[in-house]
Amino acid sequence: MRLFPIAAAVAAVALPALATPASVTVELKGPKGEAMGRATLTEGARGVVARVEATGLTPGWHGLHFHEKADCSSVDFKSAGGHVHDQAAVVHGFLAAGHNDAGDLPNIHAGADGTATAEVFTPFVSLAAAGKPALLDADGSAVVIHAKADDHTTQPIGGAGDRVACGVIKGG
Repeated sequence: MRLFPIAAAVAAVALPALATPASVTVELKGPKGEAMGRATLTEGARGVVARVEATGLTPGWHGLHFHEKADCSSVDFKSAGGHVHDQAAVVHGFLAAGHNDAGDLPNIHAGADGTATAEVFTPFVSLAAAGKPALLDADGSAVVIHAKADDHTTQPIGGAGDRVACGVIKGG
């Protein structure tokens, strides 16, 4: 009857590997507090998967970024601060020379009806894991959609323009 302790030990090691990844769902709001969709952020082994479902956008491409504060209280969403970053000197943009900031994400595209659905992965942040900027740190963070596309080179935000939607990322 030594099988039970061995089976229990194997299960104790195997079950954490089968556990559901940590995730958080963020409600996106417009400048007047109107609902504009949601973003679901899921922790992966090497970064975060962000699934964004947005409405009420102008048709075309829009910059998408993680910002440093869980604060979407101002009408222009500047209360969310700058991009999440992990160094003192921050260079924005996937195509810029030097290291891009941790808040950089690919653009999303809104169709003629103003809806956008995208799923993107970033290796530059985590929800709460050590070693990378954590979106769920002490002051949280925000996911922000901009009015225009990010050109991935122009400093400091890729020419993405005004912030048109914002969602607060905070722990439970």
